Amino acid sequence: MTRVKVVRDILEANERLAGENRARFDAGRVRVVNLMSAPGAGKTTLLERTISGLSPRLRIGVVEGDIQGSSDAERIERAGAVAVQINTDGACHLDANMVASAVAELDLSALDLLVIENVGNLVCPAEFNVGEHAKAMILSLAEGDDKPAKYPLMFRESRVLLINKMDLAPYVDADPDRIERDARAINPEIDVLRVSCKTGDGLQGWLGWLERLVQG
Repeated sequence: MTRVKVVRDILEANERLAGENRARFDAGRVRVVNLMSAPGAGKTTLLERTISGLSPRLRIGVVEGDIQGSSDAERIERAGAVAVQINTDGACHLDANMVASAVAELDLSALDLLVIENVGNLVCPAEFNVGEHAKAMILSLAEGDDKPAKYPLMFRESRVLLINKMDLAPYVDADPDRIERDARAINPEIDVLRVSCKTGDGLQGWLGWLERLVQG
């Protein structure tokens, strides 16, 4: 019982801080996406493509979450967006307090869209609200088509699923139709986009989804 109470207290404290973050985002008129995936699914490459595809129509900032290192934030800055690095030093997700500290370094009035690139993990990031307006997730086709059944919470919490690395479809034993079917069984409202961040195929759907989020 003690452990359950501690976990509940942590989540409740996080929700309060997430609400403060959300109020700050709304006051700054910036829309925020919490981008989640397993390691190596293609989050940073997607963001590089996104920055290129939406500039100069949208002003984009990125909060970059990693256990260690800053190479992804450096890639984002080279792509042309402002980036703030968070190193969790072992924690498997970002929480609202970490995001609040990073956002304090940003001029939200200079942004239209802020993307929080969460730590690569298919479990913990979905459990912690950070104040975002929408959760999005990427699943690499190479990870296999059983992931919705194994990690349902992330699919339930996300508003959009990008099935990435579709260029590998001839070479991997994974069925994107099964992924989409199982994801929709968990979350009937989820948008599903099939993309290749390597080739650029399908990314116009993602860019349009982001533009509608910002305009809405």
